[in-house]
Amino acid sequence: MTVLVTTFLLSALLCGGYLRFARVRRFLDAPNERSSHSHPTPHGGGAAVLLAFIAGPLLAAQCYNSWDESFVVLAVAALLLMIVGVIDDLRGLSVRVRMALYSLVCLWVADTLLQSIFIDSGASRLVLGLLVALVMLWSLNLYNFMDGIDGIATGEALCVLTYATMITLYFALGSVAYPVILLLACCAGFLVINWPQARAFMGDGGSGFLGLTFGVFVVTETMLPIWSWLILLGWFVTDASLTITLRLFRKQKIEQAYSEHAYQHLNRAAGTVKTLLLVFAINTVWLLPLAALAAIFKDWGFGLLILAYLPLIIVQYCCGAGQTTRKLTLRKQT
Repeated sequence: MTVLVTTFLLSALLCGGYLRFARVRRFLDAPNERSSHSHPTPHGGGAAVLLAFIAGPLLAAQCYNSWDESFVVLAVAALLLMIVGVIDDLRGLSVRVRMALYSLVCLWVADTLLQSIFIDSGASRLVLGLLVALVMLWSLNLYNFMDGIDGIATGEALCVLTYATMITLYFALGSVAYPVILLLACCAGFLVINWPQARAFMGDGGSGFLGLTFGVFVVTETMLPIWSWLILLGWFVTDASLTITLRLFRKQKIEQAYSEHAYQHLNRAAGTVKTLLLVFAINTVWLLPLAALAAIFKDWGFGLLILAYLPLIIVQYCCGAGQTTRKLTLRKQT
């Protein structure tokens, strides 16, 4: 509990400090025709989240006289992604260069994690390492795609991490992993300045780190089976996947900026706060119970995943995911 509270306070303090620094240095995101904000807003606030998370291993080691290897891997990955984000903000990186750097980080994380599983360096480890790296890279980019309105990336992370912790504790599935609760505390600290109307944005470095970390939790089955994690992340996985699939079907470039995700259509129709509350309600009422069932009845995991995803895909398609035509015409509340 000491580490959790300290990490939250540290995250909130660093976020406040970065907010002042960004305003002085004019690290501002100017609104355009695709933006959900109407005035220049500091971006790159995810750097504060990354720094707070990097401090997590040091706090845990100091308080518990232990050192978790997963801490080290994620902390180094956070640092690398933060460096890529800073370079991108200062000089601007092309999509190909940024993807190449992200791929290298994912490959390193995958190889490091697999060292504890495979002693040799044979073909099986190579193939599995590439598959794990692809999962992490997809998760990283998925979170970047979905970080398009105030509070959604941070709020989704808080929901998923909180519910994963609740399932683990309520059903006595094991101990709570410190990377999970530390990331939860870091996100809670950032949400203070990211809730609508946001005073700062996370940026690609921060959202990419959240995606990469969730990818690690999925492939290593941290606390929960893989199916439970995928179910908890259901709204993001289905919205991003459906939108990208439909754009590819129309032969549109996915690397170009667009605003065709279901949550973006909802945001234009109903406003940011209502969109967030709807997503969080779906997480709570629909995805949480199914994720809990998948954790208890592991043999049912894949079937429960399909059950969780199909209604989401239908709802998101009806909301306009992957489509340029506006299907929702509700009056937007400000």
